[in-house]
Amino acid sequence: MMTDSLLITGITLGYLLVVLAVGLRARRGQGSSLEGYVAGGRHIGLLVLFFILGAEIFSAFAFLGAPGWAYSKGAPALYIIAYLALAVIVWWLIAPYISRLGRRHGFLTQAEFLTACYPTRGNLLGLFIGIVSVLAMIPYLTIQIAGAGMLFEAATSGTIPFWLGSLLACGVVAAYVYASGLQGIGWTNLLQGVMMVVVAWFLGLATADQFFGGVGEMFREIQREAPEYLTMPGASGMGWGAFSTAILVSALGCVMWPHIFMKFYSARSERTLKRVFVLYPLYSYLLIPLLIIGFAGVVLLKDRPLDSPDQVLLTLVVEMADFPAWLIGLALSGALAAAMSTAANLAHTSATILIRDVGQHLPSLRGMDDGKALRLTRYGVVVVSLAAYLLALVNPGSLVALLLGAYGIVVQLLPMLLGALFWRRASRIGAFAGLAIGAVLTLYFQFSGSTPFDWHAGFCGLVVNALVFVGVSLSVSPVTQHTPAEALGPQP
Repeated sequence: MMTDSLLITGITLGYLLVVLAVGLRARRGQGSSLEGYVAGGRHIGLLVLFFILGAEIFSAFAFLGAPGWAYSKGAPALYIIAYLALAVIVWWLIAPYISRLGRRHGFLTQAEFLTACYPTRGNLLGLFIGIVSVLAMIPYLTIQIAGAGMLFEAATSGTIPFWLGSLLACGVVAAYVYASGLQGIGWTNLLQGVMMVVVAWFLGLATADQFFGGVGEMFREIQREAPEYLTMPGASGMGWGAFSTAILVSALGCVMWPHIFMKFYSARSERTLKRVFVLYPLYSYLLIPLLIIGFAGVVLLKDRPLDSPDQVLLTLVVEMADFPAWLIGLALSGALAAAMSTAANLAHTSATILIRDVGQHLPSLRGMDDGKALRLTRYGVVVVSLAAYLLALVNPGSLVALLLGAYGIVVQLLPMLLGALFWRRASRIGAFAGLAIGAVLTLYFQFSGSTPFDWHAGFCGLVVNALVFVGVSLSVSPVTQHTPAEALGPQP
């Protein structure tokens, strides 16, 4: 009905205005330094940092992709829960070192940390990492903007078309990130994180109750009609090799995504970081009700195949469930929160890297002062957001493949990082050789479509990367008193 569409549209537009107001208000008391804009002055507290890191992971994929995996694959979708549990262990072991050294030496980006540990002439390593990081994150940002547009179009029955919904979400995110930096991201993520958790749990339990009479009865129905969805390798034949290596690459890769790595610099203290990691699994429970919706689609949509598995949540909640219009509007707002909170972090990080790691190699930007760097970083937020929006409109089919390939390449930085932190014989030559060979192998396996033992392409590259790094370093590097990170010494 037209009235329902207008009500849903009004609720979601009102939500966007609230987020914009919160984001802009966070600018007060921020100061005008680049460190304040990028790292929140390095004094972000427990609550805000908890929701910032939560939003880094739970994007449009949480509300669209995760239910789609459960609907199309079944049990293999549980790899998402597994890798989130393991990722916290990786964060616990590594993040305090990153936070400490970032504070001591004034690092703001991932590339600055790694190039300090493995210095090169002309800072070519920093330039390479910066370019790869931006190329990896813009498609990731595009997916968030495209997801917002799809949510708007479906929930408002076309009242807000895809291009306009994407533009609205992109514009709001760009505005408050431009104005408030990490402070704006933090406070809006707190609001949006609460919204996501409440909406996700309500939708998951209410959908199962309305169609089946409860979650238990839903799974009994699946067991009767489609039992292959409840066991490995699931309906799509995802074997244990692919399942286990997807968990490992995702868990290990979580720490290497620049927009996550850089947030470790912003913590008030190492103790704050560790408290966040202890509490973080509470946020991960958000995925459970969303997976329930995907499993519900296995039975409810067996005679109505979807064009894309990602449509399962919108189809069940908007088209099939008997929810009032105001509730659908709130549900859309919760899903939008997932897309926008991640988009804000990606735009902020991409712009910082673009200026700090890539732009400084341009003759006109060398030696720029703090004020100019801050101004250009704000402009970079607008440029990156606009580029992602235009890509969302084009929506090439290779975007997802590009993102998966970028994820596999990003995790190739892990041996270099671990060596810098924990191994006294880690060498620059070994790190470069491992990174180059691992990245090339990952791309080869990613686009060839086949890997040994059905392993994840990124895992294949990572294994060879680590072997090359260790082998070359042992052959060229003598035993030293310090790891590359320890050799940096105190801040001058």
